[in-house]
Amino acid sequence: MSASRTVICLLRNDLRLHDNEVFHWAQRNADHIIPLYCFDPRHYQGTYHFNFPKTGPFRLRFLLDSVKDLRATLKKRGSTLLVRQGKPEEVVSELIQQLGSVTALAFHEEVASEEKFVEKKLKDVCCQNKVKVQTFWGSTLYHRDDLPFSHIRGLPDVYTQFRKAVEGQGRVRPVLSTPEQVKSLPLGLEEGPIPTFEGLGQTEPVDDCRSAFPCRGGETEALARLKHYFWDTETRNGMIGVDYSTKFSPWLALGCISPRYIYEQIKKYEVERTANQSTYWVIFELLWRDYFKFVGLKYRNRIFHMNGLQDKHVSWKTDMTLFNAWKEGRTGVPFVDANMRELALTGFMSNRGRQNVASFLTKDLGLDWRLGAEWFEYLLVDHDVCSNYGNWLYSAGTGNDPRENRKFNMIKQGLDYDNNGDYVRQWVPELRGIKGGDVHTPWTLSNSALSHAQVSLNETYPSPIIIAPEWSRHINNKSSGPPGKGRKGSSYTPRQHKDRGIDFYFSKNKGF
Repeated sequence: MSASRTVICLLRNDLRLHDNEVFHWAQRNADHIIPLYCFDPRHYQGTYHFNFPKTGPFRLRFLLDSVKDLRATLKKRGSTLLVRQGKPEEVVSELIQQLGSVTALAFHEEVASEEKFVEKKLKDVCCQNKVKVQTFWGSTLYHRDDLPFSHIRGLPDVYTQFRKAVEGQGRVRPVLSTPEQVKSLPLGLEEGPIPTFEGLGQTEPVDDCRSAFPCRGGETEALARLKHYFWDTETRNGMIGVDYSTKFSPWLALGCISPRYIYEQIKKYEVERTANQSTYWVIFELLWRDYFKFVGLKYRNRIFHMNGLQDKHVSWKTDMTLFNAWKEGRTGVPFVDANMRELALTGFMSNRGRQNVASFLTKDLGLDWRLGAEWFEYLLVDHDVCSNYGNWLYSAGTGNDPRENRKFNMIKQGLDYDNNGDYVRQWVPELRGIKGGDVHTPWTLSNSALSHAQVSLNETYPSPIIIAPEWSRHINNKSSGPPGKGRKGSSYTPRQHKDRGIDFYFSKNKGF
């Protein structure tokens, strides 16, 4: 009788059972499967340049939820998730030595250098122990091998060209089936405890009732969110609430949901209900996410370099007084401050908020874009290394953006997306007494108006740390009267600005 074959399925940012090629392959090539997740200590150290914590409290809670959920899913199917604290290459080496029956290690490939370093170490361990390594690509909607370019070097440097090429010539692979039963673990393995916040050097976050993302991590929650978004709600667009955008990004970042499964459900929805702008923009967002992954593959470590993809030299500042005002939401520019406080208190910020605060940091304050990128890496619940650094390169004008000198006008943006000021008042409560759109520019109000609103500049709320000259064009266009005169009510978003994620980036209207 032949020896039993054991496959270790190392899970990283693919914490799901559905449409997971690692499990799909292992089921066909093993007698026993070891699903494994490692809490890598390197993920809980400091960021590369500025030593901010690498994993913040909201993302850690989301990750712990996701690990617990996958373990529960696997237990229902005759397996469990092994959890270890340690470097994956060391944990895998120990398992190979302990068991003596491991024939293969299977995992999904990643893009960025730290993850590729781990992959190299894993391959070295397996080579030394004569264990096969089986890798897969599974983080994007379009498979890397199916792109309509002969080599990744042929990836267009303009997103629109990429989108048109894949929409015209690409194909989305079908979703892989979910196993009803997962092959058992070999005998004698302890599943291992799931670590606590304290064990990873973190403090558990406090829930904020204002959060636009009060959701928990895990495949079960991801699939429920998808069902809710497509089948239970009418999609909306704005700055406040849970349903103004898909909110799939945190689950996508950890691989709790497959982009191909989202695509499949969109196509089903379009057949059974309707194809509309909303369903198109969900695919558009998935393509944008794909694009950043492929840009990461093409340019590798250049996505982290100060001079960016174009090797463009800019005299960035590292004024920590300005940076601290930005990160703490104390710039005196309410639209910026509201977004930064939302991020600090919930781990989430809308796409338009991210573009605006990034533009403010890089174009108005002239600060090193990597300060912002590493702060986002710390706090974002949906941090995805390629999307985050790719977006910051764009904002800094050092990416591959055709409109590289884009600068957002904070006052115009605030009035366009929060014209009545409800979002600002929600996150900057010291300005609650200022009615309507005036809340975006408290420094322009008379002393009597400020006194009436119980606002004292530089005491209860700061004066702006900078005033850009272009802001003056919009200061007299604020909506301070009742809804219905000119602009519409509190959560109204002007039609031309309905941006379903990132499309306003590429708008033909250059009035930022």
